[in-house]
Amino acid sequence: MGLAERDRVRDEKINGVIYDMSPAPHFRHGIINGNIYTVIKHGLKDSLCIASIENLDFKYQPDVNDDYLCPDIMIICDRKHLKGGTYSGVPRFVAETLSPSTAKRDRGEKKDIYERAGVEELWILSPRERAVEIYYLESGKYILNQNYILQDDIEEEHYNAETEIALRAFPHIKMTLAEIFEGIE
Repeated sequence: MGLAERDRVRDEKINGVIYDMSPAPHFRHGIINGNIYTVIKHGLKDSLCIASIENLDFKYQPDVNDDYLCPDIMIICDRKHLKGGTYSGVPRFVAETLSPSTAKRDRGEKKDIYERAGVEELWILSPRERAVEIYYLESGKYILNQNYILQDDIEEEHYNAETEIALRAFPHIKMTLAEIFEGIE
């Protein structure tokens, strides 16, 4: 596939199979990713680490094949593995925002790939439920550490909009549930 084609089509290659990620996901998907990316980018301002949003392929086993994923958000700190539009090191953080066409793969194959690759923190976000699941890598396996569904009605018993979440490897980078899902009705 030529560069011009790759610019128009978002795809991923898992076990040699190319998955077309078009049409574009629902607008809520982009809003959530933008909200999280903005907080992370600001938090990494004076760091050697960088954040990417939907624009960098993660070659998760470069010594074996040319398979790749396109994480919604990824933090990378080892720039020597950055080449062009691909990263072949181990991301410190990945967030995947679910859409109906990718939810099964995001929760299944992709989660397993991130786990095997050694990504220490994975967030899976659901725009429809306004939910976030936070997984930490413990002894090579993902453990669900936090799980929230936004309740932003202050009158409700389980109001949690001001609950603050910090990235494990970057504890100074914090955001509330309300900030993550801002703009999602």
